[in-house]
Amino acid sequence: MLSPALPVHAQAPNPDVTALPRHAPLAVQIRDGLVESVHYGSVIATAPDQTADGGVRALVSAGDPLAPFYPRSSLKPLQAVAMVSAGLDLPADLLALTAASHSGAAMHRDGALRILEMHGLTADALGNSTDLPYGPDEREEWLHAGGIATQITQNCSGKHAAMAATCIINGWPVLGYLDPEHPLQKLVAATVRDITGEEPERTSTDGCGTPLFALTLRGMARAFGRLAAAVVTDPGSPEAAVGRAMMQHPEMVAGEGRDVTELMRLLPGAVAKDGFEGVQLVGLPDGRAVAVKISDGGDRARMPVTVRALEALDVDTSPLAGIATGVVLGGGRPVGQLTATDFVPAT
Repeated sequence: MLSPALPVHAQAPNPDVTALPRHAPLAVQIRDGLVESVHYGSVIATAPDQTADGGVRALVSAGDPLAPFYPRSSLKPLQAVAMVSAGLDLPADLLALTAASHSGAAMHRDGALRILEMHGLTADALGNSTDLPYGPDEREEWLHAGGIATQITQNCSGKHAAMAATCIINGWPVLGYLDPEHPLQKLVAATVRDITGEEPERTSTDGCGTPLFALTLRGMARAFGRLAAAVVTDPGSPEAAVGRAMMQHPEMVAGEGRDVTELMRLLPGAVAKDGFEGVQLVGLPDGRAVAVKISDGGDRARMPVTVRALEALDVDTSPLAGIATGVVLGGGRPVGQLTATDFVPAT
């Protein structure tokens, strides 16, 4: 364990370990006036840079937003853009599911099966890992009914069903569609490079089995700004199709009771996606965007930091008050609050 005196940005003692990002304190949990916990991380808010070809400029930043990180499931909308560009044509609710980390409700499970059936496939075509439904209520209901971990209930099943369908559309082999050398994954990689404007620092494998690219928060913010803005500026593009589907069907992107679904319902025109290990992306219709990474991978600080960054962009965040902070309980009564720090420089 690191010494408390060791700065968060210090070089790791093992020369074989990559240097730690220069994260900053972004959120605190306060219990009866005392700071109980601190969440470090990095955040950036960007706007399209009219002086650069598709570039962005930083409006707000804290921590180390240029350090490479794994966006995890926040990559799904970009993967969906690649599939639409390759001919995937789905109803809006199913396209939103393609970009989802869903809770595993019946509408999500049925939606993944619908994508497969529309293309003459069954669940046997899926290459993702198995899991129980992600949502606590959905998991309890599934287990109560005698359900077990399956590929359909795993939160990425919509994306995987769409990947198998895209293979059918293009005459590509479905078997092996997760291989980085498969035509589908080569297309995804090229699309990610195009939308983020970055060459991935390295490639790994996500929890569900898909190739995963190390990018920066700035690159991911650029991508989400493009997704949201395309709905207005380029409505016939694959980016617009994905962004519009997510806006129209936020319940398919996550699920009832999920903060990402709530954010898109309460902030019309926004495209939002979370990712495991404390990742959150939000794109706005004018091309601005927010990208957040919580360093400890915890989930609870992700949305308070995101809302604080949106507030710094002069977005009216009053409708988001319910997801902007967390209540700290003591003996069943409120005794404190989880809230973002003042990481935005005073102007």
